[in-house]
Amino acid sequence: MPEAKVRTLLADLLVHEGRPVPADRLAEDLWGERQPGNPTNTLQTKVSQLRRALEDAQPGGRLLVSHQSGGYLMRVDVDVSRFRELTARAGEVADPRTRAALLSDALGLWRGPALADFADEPFAVPVIQRLTEERLAAFEEWASARLELGEHTSLTSELAELVAEHPLRERLRALQLRALYGAGRQTEALDSYRQLVSLLDEELGLTPSPDLVELHSRILRQDSALGSPSAVRTNLPEPLTELVGRDTAVRSVLSLIGETRLVTLTGPGGVGKTRLAIQTARQVPEAWLVEFTGMDQHGTPESCPRDDLVAEVTAATLGIHEEQGALPDRLAEYLYAKDVLLVLDNCEGLIEPIATMAARLLRAAPGLRILATSQEPLGVAGEVVWHVPPLEVPSAASVAASDVRAFSAVQLFVARASATTPGFVLDASNSADIAAICRRLDGIPLALELAATRVHALGTHELLVRLDDRFRLLAGGNRGGPPRQRTLRAMIDWSWQLLSPSEQVVLRRLAVHAEGASLAAAEALCAGGEVRPEDVLSHVADLVDRSLVVSGSGPRYRLLESVVAYCVEQLQAAGELDAMRLRHAEYYVSLAEQADVNLRASSQRSWLDRLDLESANLRRALETALQQENAALALRLVKAMTWYWYLRGRLTEARRTIRQALDVPGSPPDLRSTVLAWDAGLAILAGEAIDNATLTVAYEIKDPTDRAMALWFLGYVTTTMGGVEPSETLGNQALTEFEALNHTWGIAVALIDRVMLHRYRGDFAAAHRDTARSAALLEPLGERWGQLQVSFSKGTLAEIAGDYDRATEVHLDGLRMAEELGLTPEVSYQLSWLGRIELLKGNHAKAQDLHERAHAIGAEHGLKPAEMYAETGLALGARQTGDLAKAEKHLLNILAWHRNQRYEVGGSLILAELGFVAEQRGDISQALSLHLEGYAMASATDDIRAVALALEGLAGTEATAGNATSAARLLGAAAQARESVGSPLPPGQRHDVDRIAATAQASLGEETFTAEFQHGKETPFATLIPQPA
Repeated sequence: MPEAKVRTLLADLLVHEGRPVPADRLAEDLWGERQPGNPTNTLQTKVSQLRRALEDAQPGGRLLVSHQSGGYLMRVDVDVSRFRELTARAGEVADPRTRAALLSDALGLWRGPALADFADEPFAVPVIQRLTEERLAAFEEWASARLELGEHTSLTSELAELVAEHPLRERLRALQLRALYGAGRQTEALDSYRQLVSLLDEELGLTPSPDLVELHSRILRQDSALGSPSAVRTNLPEPLTELVGRDTAVRSVLSLIGETRLVTLTGPGGVGKTRLAIQTARQVPEAWLVEFTGMDQHGTPESCPRDDLVAEVTAATLGIHEEQGALPDRLAEYLYAKDVLLVLDNCEGLIEPIATMAARLLRAAPGLRILATSQEPLGVAGEVVWHVPPLEVPSAASVAASDVRAFSAVQLFVARASATTPGFVLDASNSADIAAICRRLDGIPLALELAATRVHALGTHELLVRLDDRFRLLAGGNRGGPPRQRTLRAMIDWSWQLLSPSEQVVLRRLAVHAEGASLAAAEALCAGGEVRPEDVLSHVADLVDRSLVVSGSGPRYRLLESVVAYCVEQLQAAGELDAMRLRHAEYYVSLAEQADVNLRASSQRSWLDRLDLESANLRRALETALQQENAALALRLVKAMTWYWYLRGRLTEARRTIRQALDVPGSPPDLRSTVLAWDAGLAILAGEAIDNATLTVAYEIKDPTDRAMALWFLGYVTTTMGGVEPSETLGNQALTEFEALNHTWGIAVALIDRVMLHRYRGDFAAAHRDTARSAALLEPLGERWGQLQVSFSKGTLAEIAGDYDRATEVHLDGLRMAEELGLTPEVSYQLSWLGRIELLKGNHAKAQDLHERAHAIGAEHGLKPAEMYAETGLALGARQTGDLAKAEKHLLNILAWHRNQRYEVGGSLILAELGFVAEQRGDISQALSLHLEGYAMASATDDIRAVALALEGLAGTEATAGNATSAARLLGAAAQARESVGSPLPPGQRHDVDRIAATAQASLGEETFTAEFQHGKETPFATLIPQPA
């Protein structure tokens, strides 16, 4: 969410669970007594920001927030609904194990206190109270079910924490007394009861309830109905350190082993499968840990059959002595009548014999449950696989200590660093470094714990810097752990050695990708040598099963950063590193070239998304081309990517990357000319002065399609800047070449560029004609950017005709289209165009909001024309609302930029506005000078509407100076100029003309004013122009 008020709005809508919230109620909740000047408009702005944030998170997300009955509502499934559904189902179930599992799932949905960020908001307080009570009630039911299952011991610590938080809650206290008594801790149970009696008396003047008094009495007399605690039999080791960040995982796995008999925890080495399994197993009455680490190294399969080895290790763990009969049969007989959990740890080295034993024992012993840990599933019928995720890591945007401390990876790192470095704390000085360390280590607990031991010697910043050499840095760990967990390299070595040669080839070749690869890319780059293309998918799937490759939607495959570093070493050792990097670069350059064509077709959106997804791989491809000094490859890439960069508004990245590519020696001349031409266009968009000499490079391009595209882009850019020349020459040449190539898209966009030139000259018939022709060409192509240009043209022509409703409709459609596609420049322009319409309608506050949003986007993305266009709207609005100082400040800034760009058409508008500011201040001399300069500029460009505006400005100067006759004639001349191009001044733009006319008419009288106005219409412009005194 972009800011605090938008997050508050989201929370307010969510807590109403799909019911409409009146707008005034939302405003009250958001601002309380400190309401903004226009609460309705400000609320609409916050709703729009919320919709944009939801849309950014997931396409279509903006539709979740809707307007209804004078208010807003949000229809979305929230976790509290699922929580209530699970608790309700639990209340209908008699079996305590099923009930406990359902309640465990319900409680697992919680991620901390309800609405913690809004605890002080009045609208949230009753909701927080209600949800907290529901959570406590669910916990009590869960604890009660577990007590029915005999899980007294494991409950005592959890109940102690909650009783400390809620010491007067009697049902919770009763559950604690039962748990303590059942765990054999009768004295502590009685102490807890005495503590409650004292608290009730001191704080409330009450005594315990009859039920609690009766429970106390039963404990004193050791009532047999309470049961007696069972002896907990286990070999589970006592943890040396706290398990951090896995509370939800423990509850989830505990729920699974209550519902199914075989659960396998999978995940990459070091992710914490064993710790999670042991912590979960500690919650059940009888659990045994069977450790298979290193067992695959015991003898040979011939001298030590693996089936026998697995059975022997399991039997020895359970204390079963060898007697007559096969050992597997003895195991089955021993376990037959027991309700026991076996934790089979580190199964990947002996996966097949362990799977065989597990299947046999589960069939023979109905009370047996198995919790296995492995880098791949056992593959046994009925198995449920639960992938252990890395700990949560902060995003790159999270650097503040208050933000990063909420992530479990950070919590673990800080806890372990504090243990080895007394006084170490997370604070503002190290929070960014710690967040980056956790990201670089992918949230893998073992890697974080190893890194934390280095804080004492290095500090967090130097530790982060040295992670590029992570295997040397993280080479010493806990000497009490298994050898494979003492160093980061040993951890990955263990997994690597379990792979077949072909799997090792595929895994190391995947490492050349950045932030993942599609299936097509994996198949293209991992095949070769002993690996056939048709076998790549099978190998990748096996690597996913072994938790060495992370699979995502798409499908898409990525490696954890430590695995990447290890595999790059393997590529180097195999002599493949440089060759694989070049293959990778060539693949992604070809992909970018394919995308460049499709960005001008109906598949534009999917290709924009694809290039977004592959940004890291495309950057790596450029790095390879630069490192290997492959100029042709580098220039091919930037040539193919420039249109994408423009559409996404990433001009800074585009220009930086182009300069890097151009600096590589040995570039092919024609390719270099093409890239230089596109760079010249980007330079203009970035705000640099137009240099006509740099534009001629486009004519030197030999490839006809590349030449036509470059000419068009330069023409488009300079047309956007308002220049008639050289944009007209460039555009006409591009159109001619596109027509020779029969390039439909090129013809269409070149035509739409001509529309602006037609408007400058007042040829609105030609403007309508070229707009219609362009629309007809683009419609069957389905390309949205070109359609946006047509939309702009239609909206602008409607605005000029005074049809503001039609103009608004067209521009709103354009804005939706631009936002859906993520076309940043177009979003800014569409907002400005909508702002202009609101100005014409007199909606100044709404116009200001639209122009400010457009200006912010332009400034953020380095789009100087968009930024200046929006600032022009802010200037117009400031003058219309009487804020002449603000208007003048904006206008002078815009005028300086226009003059730097030689933007004469735009300059005439700004001079006219500055003249009106001077006139309204009473500075007649300054106003006359500015309007005369604007008139000269407009006359030189043959822009009749700009000439008319200058005449109207001069009329205002004359009226203020008392020359009413001259003012009336100048107004008549301006009206004649507008009528001559079929564009009379619409009502929304008449505020200055009506003001000036009223002043002149008051001086002359209606009849004389009308006669002089008509005289002006019949007189050449030049003879009416006043001169300075």
